[in-house]
Amino acid sequence: MPENYEMVIPSDPDHIQNVEQKTEELAKKAGFDEDDCDSLAIAVTEIVANAINHGNKRNINKKVRVRFKIENDVLTIKVCDQGVGFDPKKLKNPLDPENLYKESGRGIFIVKTLMDGIEFRFLKSGTEVTLTKAKAAASSP
Repeated sequence: MPENYEMVIPSDPDHIQNVEQKTEELAKKAGFDEDDCDSLAIAVTEIVANAINHGNKRNINKKVRVRFKIENDVLTIKVCDQGVGFDPKKLKNPLDPENLYKESGRGIFIVKTLMDGIEFRFLKSGTEVTLTKAKAAASSP
């Protein structure tokens, strides 16, 4: 039976830590190892920070909704903002020489390396980012 949890936070970076703590708590409860718990926390906080800073432009009247679903050894996290969206195809490659020393622009690249899946949906109500991570199969002795 799937387990679900949802939280809604204002577009204030001070609330990112609450999401990070809940992510780690749910990942541990679902049986993810420490490395995967860390990866999940990094990825979710990066996407939530993007939703607050880029999507909602730190407008405290706009909310960020984070939904967690644990089912069949897979943790799915949906992060929804109330922003106008962006074109993922226009994201610059942070590994290109002209981008190596830029202070931003690596978040989604990093999230893609940490998660099994990342999907963007652009709705009238805002942007929805879905992250998925499957629990590693236990290695046999």
